[in-house]
Amino acid sequence: MIYIEPESRDPYFNLALEEYVFEELDPSQRYFMLWQNDNAIVVGKYQNTAQEVNQEFVDAHQIRVARRLSGGGTVYHDRGNLNFTFIVNEGDVESFNFQYFIRPVLAALNRFGIHAEFTGRNDITIEGKKISGSSQYVKRGRVLHHGCIMVDSNLTDVAAALRPKAAKFQSKSAKSVASRVTSINTHSPELVTVERFKAALLEEVASTGTMERYPLTKEDLTRVEDLAENKYRTWEWTYGWSGSYNYRKREKFGFGLVEVDAEVESGVIERIRISGDFFGQGDIADLERALMGERIDGDLGKRLEKKLEVGYYIQGMNPEQIQKLLR
Repeated sequence: MIYIEPESRDPYFNLALEEYVFEELDPSQRYFMLWQNDNAIVVGKYQNTAQEVNQEFVDAHQIRVARRLSGGGTVYHDRGNLNFTFIVNEGDVESFNFQYFIRPVLAALNRFGIHAEFTGRNDITIEGKKISGSSQYVKRGRVLHHGCIMVDSNLTDVAAALRPKAAKFQSKSAKSVASRVTSINTHSPELVTVERFKAALLEEVASTGTMERYPLTKEDLTRVEDLAENKYRTWEWTYGWSGSYNYRKREKFGFGLVEVDAEVESGVIERIRISGDFFGQGDIADLERALMGERIDGDLGKRLEKKLEVGYYIQGMNPEQIQKLLR
């Protein structure tokens, strides 16, 4: 088995590295990766990002949002979280046989006197609380299995970052199942650092056969960075790939109540209706038309400001406020 441990803590780079190893490196080899991200939310391939993320909290705390190749639910990553990836041929393991990849994780936990269980379709739990979830991506006879292990994660941030905002969505995308979560250190009889657990897990995986480290070359790093920049860091992949959904939200401002009801396709406003008890001089339909065709991102307010004066249609409102209302 080939072992790869990236130095990067950038979620976009690390997700791109997974895809690069899966698609570009020798397919006759089996690969194992251990990696960490700085604060990030990672949504499943088939999820609606806008539905999964507490965007206000994410923006305020500069948490990056990314989309991965595999399905499943949304997860929160920080430096207290350890991520693992197996890339093997389907002949080595039956597709979506999650338990095969979970065994070394359970064995590593046992080293620290922690009894954990593999439950449901893809979770590891301690006393009924989730410490790890995993997912798979299968293509052309290859299997990518990856998961995250909450060694010493900030559970407060986990809850706040993943809490859906005060809006009602009707979406065709898969929804995350709210789970009670915990961390390894909450249940461990001794302090377990991420580095200690990493070493234990690496030893368990290596015990199944020979393991060889693969140092990423300059060419590898350049190609991974190109993939990160052109795919994983793009709004089109992270938000625009969310499919179609209906969005409804209402918020009380000092100048009155504003309610929006919109149809969104691939992160772009297809139809929008604005109502409320606010005052204004212009025809609200002009503001609605100006918003149609706009993508819901962090620059929406700036683009809208170039088209018209929002306060003319909703007295007291500025472009930043309407952007916040829509995100």
